[in-house]
Amino acid sequence: MQRIQLEAARIVSKVVQDGRNLTQLLSEALRKPSWQVAQERGALQDLCYGTLRYYARLAFMLDRLLQRPVQDLPLRYLLLVAIYQLQHTRAGQHVVVDQAVQAAKSINPAATGLVNAVLRNYQRKQAELLAAADREEESRYAYPQWWINALKQQYGGRAAEILEAGNTHPPMTLRVNTRHTGMEEYRALLAAQGIAAHSAGSVALKLEHPVAVERLPGFAQGWVSVQDAGAQLAAQLLDVKDGMRVLDACAAPGGKTTHLLELADIELVAVDKEEERLRRVRENLQRLNMNALVVCGDAATPQDWWDGKPFDRILADVPCSATGVVRRHPDIKWLRRPDDIASFAEQQAQILESLWLLLARDGKLLYATCSIFARENQQVIAGFLARHADAVRIELSAAGMTDGQLLPNDEHDGFYYALLHKQA
Repeated sequence: MQRIQLEAARIVSKVVQDGRNLTQLLSEALRKPSWQVAQERGALQDLCYGTLRYYARLAFMLDRLLQRPVQDLPLRYLLLVAIYQLQHTRAGQHVVVDQAVQAAKSINPAATGLVNAVLRNYQRKQAELLAAADREEESRYAYPQWWINALKQQYGGRAAEILEAGNTHPPMTLRVNTRHTGMEEYRALLAAQGIAAHSAGSVALKLEHPVAVERLPGFAQGWVSVQDAGAQLAAQLLDVKDGMRVLDACAAPGGKTTHLLELADIELVAVDKEEERLRRVRENLQRLNMNALVVCGDAATPQDWWDGKPFDRILADVPCSATGVVRRHPDIKWLRRPDDIASFAEQQAQILESLWLLLARDGKLLYATCSIFARENQQVIAGFLARHADAVRIELSAAGMTDGQLLPNDEHDGFYYALLHKQA
């Protein structure tokens, strides 16, 4: 366990101190031969995700347990990981403490007594510490204060519900490829494998418990894909028909790309500005045995890659703060800054302006984000409509959606959608 604690502490510190991406750090770590045991890989991921999910809460309690700040940062992050284990995992309390003390020896042998004392003290004062943490918003909700304030200003009394949803474990939802099988037929295949699921949308099945994709019947053959139920709305809302020319801008990793191809026989161009991310698009297309023109290019500068032929439909799944999917990426809480929201909004407006020029008359463009902030959503669309007399917003209807906004809940993540019609 101590090896896992040390590696988790290292990764968490890289996120918080250096602003590194958790997914990338874990990917780099798990590629090493020393992390090939499935149980250890799962434990490492849990400690990293969990410590970052509750980071502000854990840090608050740790600071209450210390007489003075720990100057040795690796030691501080080891303590945070261990407190997360004591509070949120089923690992034996004695084992957690003992292994953390042993792990501390490789950081600073003189600090083992401190680690033992802090963790034992946490066990004794846990109820008192949790009560104190609940009295301050940042430690109660485990979010930066600016984020809490922004949600309270926008959503009022619903802010607490949104914050708490972001701290839950995300559901595992499948998208059934109806070109291969029906919803009920595939649910029966799952049941035969002992996998319980219920409907969460027209082609969405939410699993009662996550499983490895290798256990999913027909996954390698493209019968099913893993995709959040809220994300599945994008392809459905775009209203594609056979024979249309369609652009999927900012396409990586390709979940929405393949969904569009499942819905209709279309000529699809998938664009993303990072070649490494396009590798995932190609892998998804190959697994589902589908074809699309995959182009490395920036949606904000289509003059560098566009062939001049207009598109009947455009999916503009633009870069955003990703605040609607924070439960899948808890590092976002600590990587984002207040100024980032305005910066994303500027980038989104630029992409929207550029892509509008590529849309055919009488065509439709779906603007999509996984943000829950109006600055990136309703305000971007309102500004665009004010500048374009030929753009009309089409009202969308979906369960739980208000003014295009889906908020995270037990069934789906947080997304925003606005469908724009280019008048003939």
